[in-house]
Amino acid sequence: MNEQVARDVVLVRAIETMDIKSEILSPDDRMYASRSAKELAQWQASDSRTAVTSEHFLQQRSELILKRLSERIPAFAAFAQRRPGLKGFSIALPVAGLILGAGLDRISDPHRVDLLSAPLLAIIGWNLLVYVILLAWLFVPSRDTGWASKKLLRRASAGKSAIKRKLPQVLSVALLSFMSEWASLRDRLTRARLARTFHLAAAMFGVGAMLSLYARGFLSQYIAGWESTFLNGAQVHAILSVLFAPAAALFSIQPFSLAEIEALRFTQPQAPAAGARWVHLYAATLFLAVVLPRLAMALYAHWRARGLSRNFPIDLDQPYFRKLGGQAGTTAPGVLRVLPYSFTLDEARDRGLATLAHMLLGEQARVMLRPSSAYGEDAAQLPQGAGEDEATLTAVLFNLAATPEKENHGAFLEQVKRASPRGVAVLVDESAFLERMGGAEARLAERIALWQQFCNYHHAPATIVNLLHPERRPVDGGAGPAVSKAP
Repeated sequence: MNEQVARDVVLVRAIETMDIKSEILSPDDRMYASRSAKELAQWQASDSRTAVTSEHFLQQRSELILKRLSERIPAFAAFAQRRPGLKGFSIALPVAGLILGAGLDRISDPHRVDLLSAPLLAIIGWNLLVYVILLAWLFVPSRDTGWASKKLLRRASAGKSAIKRKLPQVLSVALLSFMSEWASLRDRLTRARLARTFHLAAAMFGVGAMLSLYARGFLSQYIAGWESTFLNGAQVHAILSVLFAPAAALFSIQPFSLAEIEALRFTQPQAPAAGARWVHLYAATLFLAVVLPRLAMALYAHWRARGLSRNFPIDLDQPYFRKLGGQAGTTAPGVLRVLPYSFTLDEARDRGLATLAHMLLGEQARVMLRPSSAYGEDAAQLPQGAGEDEATLTAVLFNLAATPEKENHGAFLEQVKRASPRGVAVLVDESAFLERMGGAEARLAERIALWQQFCNYHHAPATIVNLLHPERRPVDGGAGPAVSKAP
């Protein structure tokens, strides 16, 4: 799935997730889109003599839904056609770098080559410092480490956050949710593109400085030399010997002696033709220290960006996609693996659990109900990964009527998270609490807030369900439940 198809698919998911009451897309719209997309995907697969895949189905379905919404809501059409990116920026910045590099050395005397030229030394020193920082970042484990701010990444990935007021409220909320999610999904790709642009701009800056040196050499006579208040000839010779050693060796440029450096003080008589060798040395050093490494890093970033754009990393095993894939027959029926804690399910709640699985994973989904763990039972006794390979979604089931305890409920949840590499969802059933408390809405809200706070503490957001009456707490594959993974 390429980047554009992934964007459309994620956009449609955000809309369907927020449109719980079918204010924008009716059930008939969704059913028509799924049925038509299935037929189109089958025709496409038949023409290419390949099997129908979830990618083909999701692509066709998202195109149909976005086209219908664009026809109904003209203001949405502009957003759907928006293609935020870095094309203009990725061209303008390298061009600006080339121009600035060409003009930077004009700060000094245009008729001489200063062997201790501050602008040229600054270009080389800055790039060497950048290389050291980039190398150090490779050994920093933090995922948040980087030079690009979140605001810049979001702007580059999703564009401006302003939404037109003409859009329905539900659709506006859906688009804002999409922009946040898309910026997160596109983070790696955006970083690669920004890195390509900045490395290319730095390379062009060095090229501009090189061109400036040679262009002025054709139009004027260079006089080479140096001057310093604190450095003597021996120190300048040592500095320049180290600086120009790679260029002199690779391009066979005549080396220089201490006596030559001493003779090149601007207070000494100068030979007018002495500047050409130093122009070649500075230009070759800029090429080796700035242009060549930056171009190599820009090419590597371009290779990464191209690969991510062609094969956009999107997890099609999420419940939303599994549910749609089940409708299209492109994925196997989903399996909801449920691990109850201090909660014994009766027949009615067991049926509600099956209904919940259908909401999350499609009509063909089934439930894998594990034996309930007793209150206070040692969480370490939980079978490691039991049923994990077969399950599409693993969920821990708690009873809202119970008071969450860190040493019991929390320990159990943490153990399940460690035993389930794919991640864990948390379901909290309110049916028993409602039977006990009746219509006490205030008490219900307090208990829900307590459980949500408890689950957020364990980095596993809670989804409230009602196993006796699932329709009271409708949940679909797009809206939830949130899946938490062990760090």
